[in-house]
Amino acid sequence: MKKSLAALFVFAFLTNNSFAQIPETVSASDILLRMKKLDILGSVLYIAAHPDDENTRLLAWLSRDRLYRTGYLSLTRGDGGQNLIGDEQGIELGLIRTQELLAARRIDGADQFFSRAYDFGFSKTTAEALQIWGEQKILSDVVWIIRNFQPDIIITRFPEDKRAGHGQHSASSVLARMAFSAAADPKQFPEQFAYGVHPWQATRLFWNNYNFGSVNTTREDQLKIEVGGFNELMGKSYGEIAADSRSQHRSQGFGVPHSRGSTIEYFTLTEGEKADSALMQHIDYSWNRVANGAAIGKMIEQMIEKYAPASPHESLPALADIYKSIKALPAGYWRDEKLKETQDLIQYCSGLYLEATVSAAYALRNQTIPVTLQIINRSPASISVNNVRLNQQDSSWNLVLKPGVNYSVVKKISLRNTPISQPYWLVEPMSPGSYNVHDQTLIGKPRNPADLVAVFEIRISGESLSFEQPVYYKYTDPVKGERFEPVTIVPSQMAYCDPSLLVFSKNSEKELTVRKQEKTAQHDEEENSVFHPAFLSSQKRPATAASTVSLTPIPGFQSTEVSGSENSLDFLLKPVRIENMNSATWVTRTGNGITDTLLQCRTISYDHIPRIDYFKPASSTVVSVNLKTAGQRIGYIEGAGDRVSDALAAMGYTVIKLNESNITATMLNSLDAVMTGVRAYDVHDWLAGKYSVLMEYVRNGGNLIVQYNRNLGLDTTGIGPYPFGISNARTTEENAPVRFLLPAHQVLHYPNEISDRDFDGWIQERGIYFAQHMDPKYQAILSMHDAGEADQNGSLIIGDYGKGKFTYTGLVFFRELPAGVPGAYRLLANIIALNKQKK
Repeated sequence: MKKSLAALFVFAFLTNNSFAQIPETVSASDILLRMKKLDILGSVLYIAAHPDDENTRLLAWLSRDRLYRTGYLSLTRGDGGQNLIGDEQGIELGLIRTQELLAARRIDGADQFFSRAYDFGFSKTTAEALQIWGEQKILSDVVWIIRNFQPDIIITRFPEDKRAGHGQHSASSVLARMAFSAAADPKQFPEQFAYGVHPWQATRLFWNNYNFGSVNTTREDQLKIEVGGFNELMGKSYGEIAADSRSQHRSQGFGVPHSRGSTIEYFTLTEGEKADSALMQHIDYSWNRVANGAAIGKMIEQMIEKYAPASPHESLPALADIYKSIKALPAGYWRDEKLKETQDLIQYCSGLYLEATVSAAYALRNQTIPVTLQIINRSPASISVNNVRLNQQDSSWNLVLKPGVNYSVVKKISLRNTPISQPYWLVEPMSPGSYNVHDQTLIGKPRNPADLVAVFEIRISGESLSFEQPVYYKYTDPVKGERFEPVTIVPSQMAYCDPSLLVFSKNSEKELTVRKQEKTAQHDEEENSVFHPAFLSSQKRPATAASTVSLTPIPGFQSTEVSGSENSLDFLLKPVRIENMNSATWVTRTGNGITDTLLQCRTISYDHIPRIDYFKPASSTVVSVNLKTAGQRIGYIEGAGDRVSDALAAMGYTVIKLNESNITATMLNSLDAVMTGVRAYDVHDWLAGKYSVLMEYVRNGGNLIVQYNRNLGLDTTGIGPYPFGISNARTTEENAPVRFLLPAHQVLHYPNEISDRDFDGWIQERGIYFAQHMDPKYQAILSMHDAGEADQNGSLIIGDYGKGKFTYTGLVFFRELPAGVPGAYRLLANIIALNKQKK
């Protein structure tokens, strides 16, 4: 907790602080900074493609130094990137990176926005990105956000050409330029005007030039701005704030050191009025830009002059007068924004603490739950509470708040007709390159509005104000102390499938168990309950003919319910024919003549972000593949996070997890193959120290398979028996033709005959971080390339060493195997069998 000048702390929840930490502390110096910001009526919107693309130093400087309202629009949620901290991919990675961006914005002070664009993976052209996203769809999102945010200036991170290094990067700038004009055109997306927005013309559009390694787009004749200053009220430089902000991108491994001292940012004007000295040149961002606003500006200046850090409550009368004056202005963007800022300052200066909490993280929809309301007046100011509304349900609570007294009351809240807590962009089925959201008011928001909200009607300094407080789950961790987490509204019944991936080959049959999730805690005699997602265990009993839970049919399979209980059902799945295909079976429930799909609650939990819950159909991926394997025991060294080891187990291998302590000659000699997870050499410093024992294993007849790493360079000595480099080369087109360079090589024939058909149905990409500059002792097996590019031969290289085999592969098995791509299973089985003799 940070001290103010007089050790006075004002404790307040902010609406953007839904995270698993102690709520933000607003100190006396913070209040002064926010008072200064109240006097500034300027706004800047920064636009790029992904989480971690933003210039956090510039955002911090714009928000904390120039005090503009600053926003970052990331077109995607980063769904297609790599994950350094876990095995989540796709929409789950996007959920993580959304929260990481919100954590970053809490530090640098900017607002966060997203479009509906989905990060479909690395793209080499602007045209591809725009085509897959749906150019007009995402353009409409950018226009909508501009019309809502009303930026004076817009800044893009990237150029519109190949210097951007990524098709989605360049596409973000193309869309920003198009939206710059379209947002001001009443003929463009006129359906938006029904939701209260109006055409908006920003004054100018800049490109924020950069010097990234070998790409230097800066010139001395560009607009130059010094952003390396020191914020005395915060006690940090903007380089330090930026580093703390950027280091929130933990799933990408973007922790960076603090920087201090002078830093110059460069800008090129793309559209709009010329500027040669300042970003906001000739733009009036004082209160003079609002009709009758000059007097309000003077009131704010006088309040700042008289501000007493040791007793912020003395500013309440001035804030009340400012609030009245702003409220009397005609409706408009700055009236509404500054009214909210003033109300927040009233809360901070009054020392008013508001809290609404429940004792469990999960609540069943359509039930009634108790909510504990807490309110404390921590100043000498006269404050009273009139009533509180919980999810539109009024509850009288008339009392005058004596200073320092903790007032608490428990109110019951009905969740009748409350929807489940599904992230709004996941409610509707996706299009191939974008999310579908038909509620226009939600587009652009980083997350859902709070499911449960308490609205406190408070009277302070003669003004009646409504303070919204999200309802949180509050608990005490024995190590971390008091914690606040979101409350998740869940369906009355949920289920999940075990296992979630089943791989069938000839003459195989396997059991699939469906487990139901039930409410576990009773709160009153009326069976109102709070749910915790613990799966109830019970003894198996013979199945009954009246079971209301079943599996959807799978083409080519027979499914038979073999046993069950109140809380779980076992099904035997047997293939009728093997077709090299993948499908899914999901769990349905039938009652009252209606059949619906049961949902599974998926939870993602990391210390640096709030707990994430989302819902998907309870299902299992089923792979039917003509698959043969050789060898049984596979040692797996986990890397940055993937689900390859689960797929290996589904293929029938015995998987032994290897780590620093058990990678010994004795252990390795018991294994048919050893495989490293993605980026294992990047994340485990100790792995380099295992080089000798791993090479001895290979020399004695073992088989070492290394999945992609990012140790870019010409020489990766310490990974393979002979030198090779790792490049940034990749094949991003998932349907790119694959050519067999060595068609007679064993890896293409044993134990499975590999053909072009085995590369059908791949998702997102073929491979990444291909080998380069290979020693002649390595053999390149495959060649592939994206349209218009030269062949890439480093996706799969194999070398003989002693009696054994070494393989490096950039093929994205970590994506294809969980997705159930049959050919990926067959090719991986052949790589695992390289040290086996063809029978």
